[in-house]
Amino acid sequence: MAIEEEKDDDNISSPELDNSPIQQVALTVPITDDPSIPVLTFRMWFLGLLSCVLLSFLNQFFWYRSEPLSINAISAQIAVVPFGRLMAATLSERRFFKGSRWEFTLNPGPFNIKEHVLITIFANAGAGTVYAIHIVTAIKAYYKKRTTFLPAFLVSLTTQVLGFGWAGLFRRFLVEPAEMWWPMNLVQVSLFSRNKASLVVDVAAGAGGEGSAWALNEKEKRVKGRTTRNQFFLIAFICSFCYYVIPGYLFPMLTSISWVCWIFPQSILAQQLGSGLSGLGIGAIGIDWSAVSSYLGSPLASPWFATANVAVGFVIVMYVMTPIAYWLNVFNAKTFPIFSDELFTSTGQEYDIASIIDSKFHLDLKAYNKNGPLHLSTFFAMTYGIGFAALTATIVHVCVFHGRDIWNLTISAATKTKMDVHSRLMQKYKQVPEWWFQVILIGTIALSLFACEYYKDQLQLPWWGVLLACAVALVFTLPIGVISATTNQMPGLNIVTEYMMGYMYPGRPVANMCFKVYGYISMVQALSFLSDFKLGHYMKIPPRSMFMAQVVGTLVSALIYMGTAWWLLESIPNICDTALLPPDSPWTCPMDHVFYDASVIWGLIGTRRIFGDLGLYPSINWFFLGGAVAPILVWLVHKAFPSKEWIRLINMPVLLGATGMMPPATAVNFTNWIFIGFISGFIIYRYRRDWWQRNNYVLSGALDAGLAFMGVLLYLCMGLENISFTWWGTNLDGCPLASCPTQKGVVVEGCPEYH
Repeated sequence: MAIEEEKDDDNISSPELDNSPIQQVALTVPITDDPSIPVLTFRMWFLGLLSCVLLSFLNQFFWYRSEPLSINAISAQIAVVPFGRLMAATLSERRFFKGSRWEFTLNPGPFNIKEHVLITIFANAGAGTVYAIHIVTAIKAYYKKRTTFLPAFLVSLTTQVLGFGWAGLFRRFLVEPAEMWWPMNLVQVSLFSRNKASLVVDVAAGAGGEGSAWALNEKEKRVKGRTTRNQFFLIAFICSFCYYVIPGYLFPMLTSISWVCWIFPQSILAQQLGSGLSGLGIGAIGIDWSAVSSYLGSPLASPWFATANVAVGFVIVMYVMTPIAYWLNVFNAKTFPIFSDELFTSTGQEYDIASIIDSKFHLDLKAYNKNGPLHLSTFFAMTYGIGFAALTATIVHVCVFHGRDIWNLTISAATKTKMDVHSRLMQKYKQVPEWWFQVILIGTIALSLFACEYYKDQLQLPWWGVLLACAVALVFTLPIGVISATTNQMPGLNIVTEYMMGYMYPGRPVANMCFKVYGYISMVQALSFLSDFKLGHYMKIPPRSMFMAQVVGTLVSALIYMGTAWWLLESIPNICDTALLPPDSPWTCPMDHVFYDASVIWGLIGTRRIFGDLGLYPSINWFFLGGAVAPILVWLVHKAFPSKEWIRLINMPVLLGATGMMPPATAVNFTNWIFIGFISGFIIYRYRRDWWQRNNYVLSGALDAGLAFMGVLLYLCMGLENISFTWWGTNLDGCPLASCPTQKGVVVEGCPEYH
């Protein structure tokens, strides 16, 4: 009864006056709390750790495959509900150590929302990638060099944990102020609980679409003639699980059906146009969920305005810029494939990277001068330019559209005394002391310095490189955190870090990769932790419980990710080496190949010899300027026509960054993603809103989960036993000539001479 009175007192203070000033938050996030709800329960630890382990294993397992699958935390958030309720119904309620401070029970009552939130925090830890594993894969699978487990694990662990330090420093600026609302969290909040206002999440905020009026934690009665959402999830899961055996094993060509190539089997031009994997993908179809969700995530979770921006950006880059640059022979484009992430010589042959590396794993400058400069396909060079443009466009876009608000928020965040209802409710709980974060920060930096100095022969990064990378992360975490927390956009610092180190410390590929990971990923991790803290803030989770779940989840996920990667690298012969793998092998590691290419371009050869005064592509730097100008033009048009609201929805960072995953993402990945995003986000959302609200997120999670479990089952049953077969349907794409050059006189093995 006392608890009820406390809750009533909390609600007396007029929510209209102290609720969040952000409308989307006010409509979505509950404004009540019950501090008596048990949080650190056996069910939470069991299901949370299980979710973390499973998502870590599955995401890393699929990372190396031709169509990588990223299973997000929303899938686990939906899937654990029936298991939580089952445990609540079946576990013993017996109390152990009764009467002592250690008293606990396996079953403290009904499965509750706070347990569910912490389980999702564990799932978030497993859903995020461990970026440092790219370094291990590049060294072992591509450079064919030796590295040991311990230094690799230390880099992975320290880069993941270092973010806690930055998060602790900036928590008061990026979590406590109501204006720092982290739009992406509203999707998960809307699934956890239902607010009085019936949950309307503004799609224009980029939060992944509108919230559903259904909450996972509310018991649902089955309506005659309809399924409950749990039943719908189970049906969709079984269908996805059973279907994936076809494109995943029996008929891989369903990943990309390029029918244009069938009509013109001898035409290089037609196959360049029609190939979904090596060309422009005109008419290519993919009947495979992994091909749809591999790189851009589930299209079912993308708001239509964002899907439209991606579609426009893709069309401009793929169907305007690329053909023009190729057929005008920009950067000798016709000497190379129209779409490729390989590295070439001036004659169109694949560059022998091993021949320009000396015994100390540095650039052999004499050998490089003898072999000649490294060339990129024009599309690959252009994607770096698009990355430059997206970086500056994001910064300028935020300045011109949100600059005044962000400036006011940044100035007032530290001194603001008025709290909204959520901050006031959170005052009841013990906060995480600042020194906890400081100890983690100092300890992690010290461990990073030790790892890089003690294993300098393997990691190459000097002590000053570690400190400089930390300085980069420290400087950028707050401004980019403000951008992410208010606009749901985050500039990619990976290009900045590799660009910097490529100038300062060229000739050392591993040093460049390590610098990028310490400077870029520690910041990304910090923002991920801060976002999770805000989710806990919204759901009234005790901060110390949140901190514990984040730390444990991060440590467990780092170990599982590294263990899974090491196991696959050691157990699968020639993994990632497409020259030695069978033609139908799924272990082509497309994401790692691009990371390896970047280590060669920026690290081994160096920025100056590629994009500087000694390189072939200095003009690509003009994209920095183009990206900065583009949002200003949109802003001026918006000011000239303020009544045209659609102009404000033109988001140049999203539009320019649309093809940021290309390569390794291919045309068929984008065309199918855009098509399904249009069906879901525009047609079904507009004309079948009730179905969309009930089933959209559930369907997305079920498709991901079913595909993931069948993929692992196929590998365990077939892959480990090397059981495979070859027929017409196992020939991916069926467009062998799409990768051929069209420059007269250039001869490449397997390609006819172009006339």
